[in-house]
Amino acid sequence: MQTPRLWVRLARDRSALVGLSIVTALTLAAIGAPWLAPADPVRGSLSESLQAPSHPFWFGTDVQGRDILTRVLFGARLSLAVGLVSQTVASLLGLVLGLLAGYYGRWIDAVLMRLADVTLAFPSLLLLIAIAAAVTPSLPLVFVVIGIVGWAGMARLVRGQVLSLRGLDYVQAARALGARDARILGRHLLPGVLAPVTVAATLGVGGAIMAEAALSFVGLGAQPPTPSWGAMVADGRDLLRVAPWVSLIPGLAIGLTVLGMNLLGDGLRDALEVRTA
Repeated sequence: MQTPRLWVRLARDRSALVGLSIVTALTLAAIGAPWLAPADPVRGSLSESLQAPSHPFWFGTDVQGRDILTRVLFGARLSLAVGLVSQTVASLLGLVLGLLAGYYGRWIDAVLMRLADVTLAFPSLLLLIAIAAAVTPSLPLVFVVIGIVGWAGMARLVRGQVLSLRGLDYVQAARALGARDARILGRHLLPGVLAPVTVAATLGVGGAIMAEAALSFVGLGAQPPTPSWGAMVADGRDLLRVAPWVSLIPGLAIGLTVLGMNLLGDGLRDALEVRTA
């Protein structure tokens, strides 16, 4: 589908526009965090501990006197980075392995799909925690772990698309003319799976952000004093009665971001006419 037509269809979908607006605002806030943030995201003052939302702390402060608005803005950078990088890893792995499984079939398909089944058999959060707990927690590890856990669903999606495409006339004609497998995969099959992969990756960004927040909540994600929405929620879990804003505001940021990604992903699915069943 041509890009102008895609934008026309998105413009007609109010939910998609809302999602796009949320994602755009979040992206601009993350990029502009060093200039928009009113304070240092790491340093605070105990004399300003647990200040309720008011001027000059519009979102209040945490137990260490750090400005929550500042930390939410810098946390947006981490959340977007995790979502984009991890989904890039998951999409690339799933795309390559799904293409191979769907095109070659036989034992390659059997081995890859059984591996995918094993991965999908475990609850993703428990699998993330198990892998992250096995090594020293770090941000690069979070990126890779979330991406690796997410490859299986993407591979199954791509495999299904390839199975429906490889029997079409233009693919059979290319094979009859002696085209190499790499050319058939790259030129004839890859374009046919990009639309569903794009939709799945967009929807997966929200899931990756929630996964990072969960890991940070239990101490296996971003390590202090790095601003992370999940860690901020964890910091305020014992203060819900006296200072609910400490957990509530980063929790709302997570929810709003995931909502925006899901609305945008649903809009892309409709605009690209991707079938889900």
